[in-house]
Amino acid sequence: MLKHVTISLLILLCGLVGVNALPQRPLTRYTFTEPHMGTTFRIVLYAPDEATANKAAKAAFARVAELNSIMSDYQPTSELMELCAKAGGPPIEVSADLFTVLQKADEFAKLTDGGLDVSVGPIVRLWRKARRTREMPKAEEIKKALELVDFRKIKLDAQRRTVQLLIVGMLLDLGSIAKGYAADAVLAILRQHGITRALVAAGGDIAVGDAPPDAPGWKVGIAPLKNPDAPPEHHLLVKNAGVSTAGDAEQFVEIAGKRFSHIVDPRTGIGLLGRRSVTVIAPNAMTSDGLDTGLCVLGVGRGLKIVEAREDIAALFVFETNKGVETTMSKRFAKYLWNEAK
Repeated sequence: MLKHVTISLLILLCGLVGVNALPQRPLTRYTFTEPHMGTTFRIVLYAPDEATANKAAKAAFARVAELNSIMSDYQPTSELMELCAKAGGPPIEVSADLFTVLQKADEFAKLTDGGLDVSVGPIVRLWRKARRTREMPKAEEIKKALELVDFRKIKLDAQRRTVQLLIVGMLLDLGSIAKGYAADAVLAILRQHGITRALVAAGGDIAVGDAPPDAPGWKVGIAPLKNPDAPPEHHLLVKNAGVSTAGDAEQFVEIAGKRFSHIVDPRTGIGLLGRRSVTVIAPNAMTSDGLDTGLCVLGVGRGLKIVEAREDIAALFVFETNKGVETTMSKRFAKYLWNEAK
């Protein structure tokens, strides 16, 4: 499920810093952008010189392009689509990248009781068409597509690194986790080039490394539910973490007076109704990306229980109700909030 949620990025201006008494090369801030995975990847990094920055960014974007060729459900020749073409057949050996993502997706599917389900591809394609035509998918189409959706029918063998899709016609969609994985991969590439102070933004998914030189962390603004272009209502200060937001700010369709989100409930086959967004903070962007969609599907009650049961994540739920827009924070979310007084 593709998700494009506008997140304001307010990067703290940074100067030079020394460590202990040893002389250090000055660090300069550089920004790079390229289109990948149906969104814009933005890299903000601190490097000692332009040549180092350019070399690192070039390698990072090449890595994203490689991952897109593996996980895209738009490219018929991607590794993911080649796997889907063999659904119903024997186990298929896959790349380490694809297996890692599918393994994590399985973990998050179980954690969210199917709120996240990467086998939702047949349903997603129906709603992509609905957004183009502004016509509701037919009930029989949804019923037929749902027969192909079941994360429990994706059989993983870690020892052999194989994947077996047990139902003929299964179609996987990694839009709910792949960009987070790619953002983490960018940080890893930058570290190989000696760059640890960096931020990667991939649509609604952000991965951050060490803090900027003269700041305690990266400042990230979360846009309001109903107006993604308005000033952020909440600001976070994070380092070495992932931050992801799932919602319908930019992708939705209105049919017969009802607003359907591009986020589809894998259990019903229907786009979510009602304005909502969930922001997740986690140790890495694959985790934050992999959980925000499932939590968005589950809602505040069930979603908050999952978040509070884990020590490594925090979440912000913003849902429109009959009483207006209601905001619910997990207990650990408050420690990431930033304000001018801090």
